[in-house]
Amino acid sequence: MNLVWQIFTLRSFPMKAYLSTSLLHHITVGHFKSWQQGSIFMQWGDFLATIIISILYILSPYSSTALIGWLLGICFLFWGLITVSDDTSKQNAASITPLHIVVMLYWLIAATSAALSPTKQDSIKDLATFSLYIPLFFLCARVLRSSLMRNIVITVFLHTSLFVSIYGIRQWFIGTPALATWVDPESSLSKTTRVYSYLGNPNLLAGYLIAAVILSAVAIFAWQTWLQKTLAMIMLVVTSICLILTFSRGGWIGLLAALFALITLLYYWWNLKVPPALRTYLPVAIVGVVTILFILLLAFVEPVRERFFSIFVGRKDSSNNFRHNVWDAVFKMISNRPVIGIGPGHNSFNKIYPLYQVPGYTALSAYSIFLEIIVETGFVGLAGFFWLLIVSFNIATQQIQSLRVIDKTDAFWLMGALATMIGMLTHGLVDTVWYRPSIHTLWWLMLGIIASYWTPIRQNQTEDNSKISNY
Repeated sequence: MNLVWQIFTLRSFPMKAYLSTSLLHHITVGHFKSWQQGSIFMQWGDFLATIIISILYILSPYSSTALIGWLLGICFLFWGLITVSDDTSKQNAASITPLHIVVMLYWLIAATSAALSPTKQDSIKDLATFSLYIPLFFLCARVLRSSLMRNIVITVFLHTSLFVSIYGIRQWFIGTPALATWVDPESSLSKTTRVYSYLGNPNLLAGYLIAAVILSAVAIFAWQTWLQKTLAMIMLVVTSICLILTFSRGGWIGLLAALFALITLLYYWWNLKVPPALRTYLPVAIVGVVTILFILLLAFVEPVRERFFSIFVGRKDSSNNFRHNVWDAVFKMISNRPVIGIGPGHNSFNKIYPLYQVPGYTALSAYSIFLEIIVETGFVGLAGFFWLLIVSFNIATQQIQSLRVIDKTDAFWLMGALATMIGMLTHGLVDTVWYRPSIHTLWWLMLGIIASYWTPIRQNQTEDNSKISNY
């Protein structure tokens, strides 16, 4: 069974042997390494790539989709430049991980779906847009292998999210008009301000801040000085308050899932250091404190209480009713093209959905990323996506086990990336803000962080070795 799992997660995949015989790898990597050796510009390639990635995450909350697209295009060009000039003879040369392989297979499924789409022209355009995120992942996976570069990018994102959160909290105090029908006009919450900061939508802001809250919490442990830890605590409080003030129920649920995942990972990390008498009671105490704080929030903050309990009223809430009607139409779309879907992208969805929609319930997406994946790429695409998740989660957990043995604090960022992904996926059960560039770029950053920790299996380790932690 262990051998089957290793094969399924590509843990025992002979990566070095594959790359040595891969024609594509041979013709694309290292042909201009002499240029890199003689160019001062290219010798600083990884640092320049870090600057480009940082600029992307600085501007993403404030920028239009078009500008983010241009920045992703620059990432693509720069990744291609450092790849063709890479010196593969170096010990720390860029490596291909199992996650790279699964990401490319997922892209091939999307490309096949676009080729077979009933709205082929629209799907191919959206496939080109989706394709821009893949080099971002490649670039992050390469550059973030350096703990210094990783810290720079994450620190830049956390400072950016802090400013975004401060402006969002300011909106709560001074008031801000809703830019769309976010609240049922007949609800008692119709006058409640839902902050959206620079992102223009409270659900979108909530999805963006899930990563900010989790990475801020992780920074408390990963950063070394007390000044840095204090800053991380301030970031955690400010971003958490701003996320709550979005009144995004999906965002709240996603945050709770991410926090639960992070607490579980942190408990595993410190389990051996905690006195045996406390090992049983410590996690119960932590969950108890979080539960008490949540109950106090519900008891004393009426808008939060009403918004939370509206989750359970079914179709009586207008937002719930809207989603149910959209999902009814989406299920019909899936039943007609279950294998490979209608093609990737919102343009195809906008062409096909009106043929199935419940009258009066227009929608730009399926309001669930899992349903959206099935609609766009069928159950084949969903299987590919789940495989991507399994491989990434397996790499993350194996590396956490390995780093735990040597007590290396770099593991905290890995835990943060894994918990953030879980939070994003949970939020995505009932919303599709995950597809918006400001959040989707964060998703690929989390995958890039996980891939950057990967190391090949030891050559002398047998396939049936039960000590899987030796990555």
